[in-house]
Amino acid sequence: MSSVVVESPDHRFGISGQSGTLVDLLEWRARFAPERVAYTFLVDEETESISLSWGELHRKAQLVAQRLASIGATGKQVVLLYPSDLEYVSAFFGCLYAGAVAVPAYPPRLNRSMHRLQTIVADSQATLALSVSSIRDRIEPLCEQFPNLKPLKWLTTDDLDEDLQDEWRIPSLTGDTPAFLQYTSGSTSQPKGVIVSHGNLLHNQEMIQRAFEQTESSIIVGWLPLYHDMGLIGNVLQTLFVGARCVLMSPAAFLQSPFRWLQAISSFRATTSGGPNFAYDLCVRKVSDDQRGQLDLSSWKVAFNGAEPIRPATLERFAEAFAPCGFKSESFHPCYGLAEATLFVSGKTYREHPRAESFDSLELVKNRAVSAAGKGEDDKLLVSCGAPFRDQKLVIVNPESFMECSADEVGEVWLAGQSVAGGYWNQPEASAYTFHAQLAGDDEETFLRTGDLGFLHDGELYVTGRLKDLIIIRGLNHYPQDIEQTAELSHHSVRPGCGAAFSLEVEGEERLVIVQEVQRN
Repeated sequence: MSSVVVESPDHRFGISGQSGTLVDLLEWRARFAPERVAYTFLVDEETESISLSWGELHRKAQLVAQRLASIGATGKQVVLLYPSDLEYVSAFFGCLYAGAVAVPAYPPRLNRSMHRLQTIVADSQATLALSVSSIRDRIEPLCEQFPNLKPLKWLTTDDLDEDLQDEWRIPSLTGDTPAFLQYTSGSTSQPKGVIVSHGNLLHNQEMIQRAFEQTESSIIVGWLPLYHDMGLIGNVLQTLFVGARCVLMSPAAFLQSPFRWLQAISSFRATTSGGPNFAYDLCVRKVSDDQRGQLDLSSWKVAFNGAEPIRPATLERFAEAFAPCGFKSESFHPCYGLAEATLFVSGKTYREHPRAESFDSLELVKNRAVSAAGKGEDDKLLVSCGAPFRDQKLVIVNPESFMECSADEVGEVWLAGQSVAGGYWNQPEASAYTFHAQLAGDDEETFLRTGDLGFLHDGELYVTGRLKDLIIIRGLNHYPQDIEQTAELSHHSVRPGCGAAFSLEVEGEERLVIVQEVQRN
């Protein structure tokens, strides 16, 4: 049995991967560092902020848990409908404190379809929604129009009675207890709820800590949505695991002004922050020279990049644009992960420069990774996502024969280890297909099929695309992100990051389709 060790200045707290829980950890932090600021949320265009200490978070979680327990929610699924703020954080831990299963979601916007929320509620079998009064008052009347949402009971957490907290009793939990259901994006199918246990989370948190070399002195800045695994697990729960400080802002604040993200990193002397590749591109395009002159990014040690294809050109442009602000290119941390593996799977070793290598693109479409000189028109530069951490086992497999691929052969990424989640909620067939795959000739070990294509080169993972997104034209494999990038670079009037490539069958033949936005002028 492995042991996760969390250090503080004066104490050590060992959590068994089988018996430890996030409830144990938060209760311990509240006992030994109750006044220490844990989470800060930037409001009013980042000129004001509100904060929660470990002790305050513990008390708020107790309040939520007592109310949940009083209405019989222990062991039940509870959907969370909040903005990405501190109420979300308190409600999430309140669910854990009650022994309920949290179902992170987000409130539908006005005049937008409620299809995703309906799907999540129906699939998770949640009968209770946690939210704040303003969102309840807006959404509850709309639920009357939808059969799946009509039975939902609502509990608001911005008006709880503080006198009830002494009635809370710690629930009976183990590392195998489900903590929450992480719903997939549903980009290629209906959203599915990944069952993430306390043990999965603690195992994954240690991998993130080791990869990023996080300590209690770390300061994490995040704008990622808290219903998304990268925002919740990578920012909020990693803060709890290492006892660091986390500064949050809303995703809308970042999208409206990417400068706010970098300004928060500069102001709070953040050591860790990141997001998908597009976030770095957006900063290069939208942050002005005058704004750059106000930034000091020299404290930024880990700039993680994941959740979508990582473009070498993006890393180069960002490093060049913000080098005068103190940003160091070795801070980039390309990584790979997915909800079905809790979050983090692989990443580069801390303090190393990101590794990028050229491969022959004509060979890649034939599923062969052949190193190239890096100067030819047929070369493709790929960024390494590093090697798996701890005891994770990663293999590349032919998705048709289920035979393990040789080195430098493109196949599907399969994974085994303690971070692999428990399957999809209430979907046994999909769970068996995805979470219990076996190599040809081996009926003992099971693997998670990630659905991602890639290869191992010098022991490191290079991701080339999604199996379901693969476009096959005249027998050759093409990745949509490559076609989209080619289209994006074809003319100055094309809007960056605003195109999509896919295929349709026309008269029995696969045909390529490209949809692309252009500049309004």
